[in-house]
Formats: sequence, C-alpha cells, structure tokens
Amino acid sequence: MINNKKTIVAAAIAALSLATTNTAIAHGGSADYIPLEDSLTSSGAAYYYDKSAKEVHITLDKAHACVKVGALEAEVNGQMIRLDAPIKVEHGHVLVERHFANDLFEEYVPQTISVSDAKHPLDPLSEAEITLTQQTVQSSKYFRNNLRFTEIKLAEPEKSKVWAWSFGQHEHFQRLANFTILDGKQVIEGTVNLETKAVTRWQPIKDVHGMVIWDDFVAAQEIIEGSKEYADALKKRGIDNVKEVVATPLTVGFFNGEDGLKEDDRLLKIVSYLDIGDGNFWAHPIEGLVAVVNLETKSIEKIEDSGVIPVPMKPNPYDGRDFPNKATVKPLVTTEPKGTNYKLSGNIVHWQNWDFHLKLDPRVGPVLSTMTYNDQGTKRKIMYEGSLGGMIVPYGDPDIGWYFKAYLDSGDYGMGGLTSPLELGSDVPTNAKLLPATLADNSGSPYTIPNAIAIFERYAGPEYKHNEMLGSGAGNQSRARRELVIRWVSTIGNYDYMFDWVLLANGTIKLDVGASGIEAVKGVKTRTMHDATAEQDTRYGTLIDHNIVGTTHQHIYNFRLDLDVDGEKNSLVELNPTVEKNTAGGPRKSVMVVNQHTVKDEQEASQKFDPSTIRLMSNPNKENRMGNPVSYQIIPFAGGTHPIAKGALFSEDEWLYKRVNFMDKQIWVTNYKPEERFPEGTYPNRAKTDTGLKVYVEDNESIENKDNVLWITTGATHVARAEEWPMMPTEYVHAMLKPWNFFDQTPTLNLPTETADK
Repeated sequence: MINNKKTIVAAAIAALSLATTNTAIAHGGSADYIPLEDSLTSSGAAYYYDKSAKEVHITLDKAHACVKVGALEAEVNGQMIRLDAPIKVEHGHVLVERHFANDLFEEYVPQTISVSDAKHPLDPLSEAEITLTQQTVQSSKYFRNNLRFTEIKLAEPEKSKVWAWSFGQHEHFQRLANFTILDGKQVIEGTVNLETKAVTRWQPIKDVHGMVIWDDFVAAQEIIEGSKEYADALKKRGIDNVKEVVATPLTVGFFNGEDGLKEDDRLLKIVSYLDIGDGNFWAHPIEGLVAVVNLETKSIEKIEDSGVIPVPMKPNPYDGRDFPNKATVKPLVTTEPKGTNYKLSGNIVHWQNWDFHLKLDPRVGPVLSTMTYNDQGTKRKIMYEGSLGGMIVPYGDPDIGWYFKAYLDSGDYGMGGLTSPLELGSDVPTNAKLLPATLADNSGSPYTIPNAIAIFERYAGPEYKHNEMLGSGAGNQSRARRELVIRWVSTIGNYDYMFDWVLLANGTIKLDVGASGIEAVKGVKTRTMHDATAEQDTRYGTLIDHNIVGTTHQHIYNFRLDLDVDGEKNSLVELNPTVEKNTAGGPRKSVMVVNQHTVKDEQEASQKFDPSTIRLMSNPNKENRMGNPVSYQIIPFAGGTHPIAKGALFSEDEWLYKRVNFMDKQIWVTNYKPEERFPEGTYPNRAKTDTGLKVYVEDNESIENKDNVLWITTGATHVARAEEWPMMPTEYVHAMLKPWNFFDQTPTLNLPTETADK
C-alpha cells in the first residue's frame, strides 16, 4: 500500500501517461503508453536504444533485458518474457505500455509494491506526509501538549477532477491532510496544506463526542486497577488480584438521562473478565459488575452492581492445547508458476479488464476508488468509490451489563486502526500478496501495519458450461471462473471481522463479510437446560457451555457505494415480478410479468429489500445494443449462514433506533455530497439522534438521473450455538452488484479453454 520504498514497477506504472494512438494489448483493450525514460525514473535502471538494430537494452542490478521494437516478447537474462504490448518509437521517443516494467522484471523485484511519493490523486498520506502534518500542527499557535489525534488522512480532491485524471487528463493536485484532534473532550477538525506547511483550518465541533482511542484502552485498565471501590466489588466475587482482571472499555450509548449519566461527560463503561491463564479471558466474565469511568478525571464515576454471579472458572482455551492429537491434513498449496494475472502499480490494481485504486482508511478500512471496466477497448466507469460505511452490533439483553451494548465499531473505535495483520496459509492462501499500510497514532506519528491487506486470485468453479449433444453444436464448452479477492481483517475486542471485495471477470462485484473470533458471553448460574434457572437465564440467549450463555445480537453492515454506472447520472429502478390474469387466450389462467418503476426521490428509495424483486442502479442516458439502459443490479442479501437481519430487532421507541436508522432498511440512495460519508453520522459516540442517513434524506431530493450514492445494508441475526464456542468458525453474509444489460452479450466469451490447474 504505502511505504518509503520505490521499485521499478511502482515507478513505471505510476508515471505520467502520454496520450498516443491506441494499440491492442494482449489481455484486451487498448495500450496506455508512457515514455520509457519516465517509466524508469528513480528506479536505478539504465537503458540504451540501438537505432540500427531497433533494439532497447535495459539494465537493472543483475537483470539485463533486450527488447526489439514492435515485438511482443523480451529477453531477460536469457529467458523470453511475454509483453502486453510492443515497444514503439514515435517522433524519436521510445514508448512503452504502462505495465511494461512489471512484465519485464516481476521476477527480479519485490511484488509487494509500494511508493513513497503520491502519484494517484487519491493516494493515502505517506509516512513523511503524516509526520509533516504532525509537525505542522505542533509548531502552530493552536498546539497544546494534551492534544491527541484520532485521525490524519488525505483531504480528497474534487470528484470530477479525479475521474478526469483517471481518464488521462492529468493535472497537479494540491496535497492536503485532514486531521481530527481531541482536546480533552473537545473535538477539533483541521486541515494542513502539505505544500505550504501551514494549518489552514482549525474548527472546534460543538456537542459531539470523539472516537474511543487507544490511550483510552490504557486509561481504563489503569483506572480500575487504582480504584479501592472496584477492588471491594471484586472481593465480593472472590477476586483478590485486580491485575488478573482485563477491562474492556465500551461506549455508553445514549438514553436521555434514563441511565443516570450526564450527556456532556466523556465516559466509558467497563465490563471486565478474569484472566485465569488459559489464554481465553473472554470465557470468564465478571457478570453483573459495571464501572463507569470518566476519561477527563481519570476516575470511576460510579459502580453498577446487580449482584454476584460466580465467574465461570472452567479453562476454555481456543488455541488447540486440549487437542494434542492434531488432525492429519496434507498440504494444499496454491502456486502461480507463470506469475500473477494482476498487476500492482503503486496503489492501482489492474486485473483482467478491471482497474481500481486501493487504500486503507483509518475508520472504514479498504477503499476502492475510480473503478473501471475495459469493455473491448472502451474504458467504462463502474464506481467512483466503495467502502464500508459503518456497522453496528446491537445486543438484546436488558441486564445491567448488556442493555447499552450496541457497538458502532467503525464510528466509535476506528476499524482501520484496528487492522489485524494477515498470515499466509491461514488468513489468506499462499499465493496472496500482502500489502502494508501506514496510519497515524494518537500522537500524530506514523506507524506501519504489516500485511494489512491481501490480494489474491482464486479458482471459483466454472464460469459457464454447456455440453451440446444435438445437431452440429460446439460440443462441450466450459470455462474456469477466476476471482480477484481484496481481503482485510479488523479485530474489535472479541470479534474479528473479515471483509472481502471480490471481482469477477464478468463484471460482478461481491461483498463478503465474515465474523469470527470469540462470542461475547454472559455468566449465569445454569449448567444445563434441565436446571430450574435455565428458562430465565436463556431468555436472551443460548446456553453454549456450563454457566455460559451466548447472548442474541445482530451484526449489521452498511456499505457506501458511489456507483457511477457508465457515467455519473444514474437512477434507482425497481423491477417487480408479479402474477397477472392471462388475457391473451390459450389454456393458461395466469402469466408472469415484470412491472417497472423509476424511484423519484431519496425517501422513496429508502426501503427494505425483498429478495424476490430486482433493484437496479441504472443509467438512463446509455443503452446497450438492444436499447436497454445500462444498469447494475443491487443485491443486499446473497445468502448467508445465520438468519438474515431484515431490520433492527428493536421497537421504534428505543433510543438506539432513534440514533441509528441505517440498520433498519437495506437500500438507501442519496445525492452525492462529499461530506456525507457515514451512515451513522460523523460522530455517533453518545449521539442523541441520527446524524447520518436519516438526516441525509430529510431534504428528500430527486434521485432521477442524478449523481447518486447507493448505501447497502446487509447483516445477520446471531443466535448462538454450541459449535461456535469457544472459537467461532467464520460465518459469512454476502451482498452483490451484478451487471444488468450493462454489456451487449456474455462478457467472458473470450476466456481461454485451459483448465484451472494449468
């Protein structure tokens, strides 16, 4: 992703492109040529053009390449390398296709591609730029020692100009950094101009609470360890050593004073667990004890104690230590002996006909931008920007330690900053490329997360198959489906969330979200369902172990998808299959018809999704060759293991329902406004009301033939089961975007006939 290294591959592909005549390239589409000298800038490579022989010689360390002008092959250290497009000479300049250096030297340079200088206008801030932002703020008139950063990231340029850049209209983009700071409980937003090294905006934000930061995790532990009142509550439960207690700092929500808390205070609730040395403190909840801590005073505001429930003490390790006889599993190794089918160009990914920009956001994780599809030589817009918008995990138990639990993981804690490094062979297949990412810590200093995002290709069954047995057909025709996967995992306390962006050669985009890790469990008196206490103890969950209940809850995710289907002007179209009476004659009594309706405004667009219907983001200004408007189908539910969360399992008078509306409808469409980023609002921590999608649609603007943003909500209701304890096998929910009359025919008829393992 980003780092301080440069390679010839990054330098070559991130260089400025030069518009020339189109030349077909090997994988389809038109070549994008750049000057050879630009492609080798900062790489350390040298080249010589032999005019008489019409050959180019390039030397990079121990690698020597010889390429003939017009040839589709190059000789590198005696081996022949296939090129996407030939070298050519125009007006005395040697021109190469933008992936030329990657094709030539991919075996001789690292494939974890990274760049230090921004090339794409959406490239994330580099380590140097984060440091410059920190230093600029520290040297400004605004700085005080107690300031803590919750976020430093790129201030993104204007959308229209970025799209123009992606289509070759390159211009200089001024690099700006936005930051958010906590001054005690005061939230401050600001901007640094990285070119002038000046703070150009310093804006205190009224009546909001900022994110929970890592410093708060540390403070929470220190506060409970230093409290005599808390120690006394532990002794009632037979716990003498507070050092064995693990504090989990949780947001308190908003209950309009009904919880006895002051709205203005910067508070957290501490629910704790006992570490007995089995590696799984989550299995030993200290039930019925909640400490409310004040982060300003660094003290316990009050202790809520509903009575002693014995801590479940049975060891419950999840690392396999109780199973010395491991299963016999022979190695399964995925290899790509001829190299990858995708190319990394700094932060740009090219695979098959897809091109997109990739970066890690400190709040929402991976962001895929300027996504296009090369349709037989024509570069077509699909999506300007796609990312997780926000998510919520609400629990249904009204007990003292549970009623407030409704985690807005990205908005309250920042999921990008809680990225879990990936491991080859377990988290991702062995053929994956692992990319680092650089973010800012609470002091504003840069730090790098290794292996933050993975990219890999996988075999995914037949793309299509038909075995013709009649007439003079083509016999058996079968093609292998490949998928390109962008994987990222964020760990928030007990849960690990796996997000996969999956691209198919046929234009489909899949959004797969997996939940794994350890369930948040409740300590109870009940050992088995035959106990007298079982009915009451399991009213809000499932008994999954002796004295342990897995409480019923939901995992609800919202994705912000700025779809620009073949252009920015789109509409939401409903197709509703229905049954009508047959009036055309014949023995049939009824017929199947599809009624079509174009949605007029934002509030009409906000709806629960019926999987028996079809919803399209459609471009009324573009048609395929049959005259149908080009579209993409919206599928919020594409199957999953846990029951689908059709909406929030709360009554409308719940405070949570008033604060977070996105969880109750699966489709929202709003006019594009760059400041409308998060379905739960920018500052959801302790918010009284919904400042996100509910507010975004209040003006009820027209969405017909407009630059719109699609928001998809998907998720599951998690009813616990014994097979998920003590470790939860990854459970997925799925959403999908599929081309709908976007193409003129099956877009993958050009796939080769080779089998998947060749």
